[in-house]
Amino acid sequence: MKKRKILFLGETNRADAITWMNGLKEFGKFEIVTWELKSSNNSFFKIKRIIEFFLAYLKLQKLIKLKKPDMIIAERTTSYGFLAAISGVKPIAIAQQGITDLWPTGSILIPFKRILQNYSFKKATIIHAWGDAMIEDMLKSKVDLNKVLVLSKGIDLEKFQNIKLHNDDKIYAIITRSLTPDYRHEIILKAFSELNNLEIDFELNIVGEGIQLKMLKELAKKLNIDSKTNFLGRVNNDDLPILLQKSNFYVSMPITEGVSASLFEAMATGCYPIVTNIIGNQYWIKHKLNGQLIDVDDYKMLAKEILWAFQNEDYRNKAIEKNRIFIEQNVDYKINMQIIADKYHELINTTKI
Repeated sequence: MKKRKILFLGETNRADAITWMNGLKEFGKFEIVTWELKSSNNSFFKIKRIIEFFLAYLKLQKLIKLKKPDMIIAERTTSYGFLAAISGVKPIAIAQQGITDLWPTGSILIPFKRILQNYSFKKATIIHAWGDAMIEDMLKSKVDLNKVLVLSKGIDLEKFQNIKLHNDDKIYAIITRSLTPDYRHEIILKAFSELNNLEIDFELNIVGEGIQLKMLKELAKKLNIDSKTNFLGRVNNDDLPILLQKSNFYVSMPITEGVSASLFEAMATGCYPIVTNIIGNQYWIKHKLNGQLIDVDDYKMLAKEILWAFQNEDYRNKAIEKNRIFIEQNVDYKINMQIIADKYHELINTTKI
């Protein structure tokens, strides 16, 4: 039988993208061809990236003619999703990455992005919502919900096991988000400075890279918590479960969130989650039932809630047990990616060009 070929449009170094592609290879036996924009998305290079985006159609057509993919899939409805929509390849799967892809909200490009997004939604054969939190934004765009598959890609539960590799004598906290402004690492550092002032012992491990690394290191030193704060940089995905298992707290303070694989990984490995009180987190975390929800940018509240959870170990352990059960029932990579791969085969077999 002919091996089906999928063209993936998106940043291939992102963990979510790797999970998506690897799952399609493993459970659908697909061959994956990739393409992505080369210029940086940082503000300084924005104009160069926009020019590259407008020239992308011709480059894609050459690649499509050469590789002859059976299907095209793309991240983000406002960029790669639009390129997939105009590619001429069918079927088309696009994924909304955040609670909304119309971001940042104050950008002058929002009206233009909305036009691109609406076209992507219209042309897509299937639209991925990695969680229910994304549906509200799609409804605003009058998306045909018959085309929407609400299902996370899941995480590998054999890799991310609930194995306790730490003591509970102090706070062992971990952050596994990019060092960029939207994730508000400075709020977390300020909260741990408050705990330090109360003489609460802790170790804070910060995993990831980003433009704020230098600033955050300087802030940790200014707050006198640099000796208890470790900036670990990019970590191999095989090493990440061990770091999580060595932690008893997972902290994440983003100002916007879609469906966080990082949160799922923490819940699977026994980290107690403390996250921002925003829609993308509210679907998974219920305050003081299986984690805690913190007001955006409120470091004093964060410090107070971390201390409360640390002092209530019995509650925390029950919450950790609930979270593992939830993850096993809803976020199993092997089950979810098999469903997605089977759906793609069905679409390829039934879509008329």
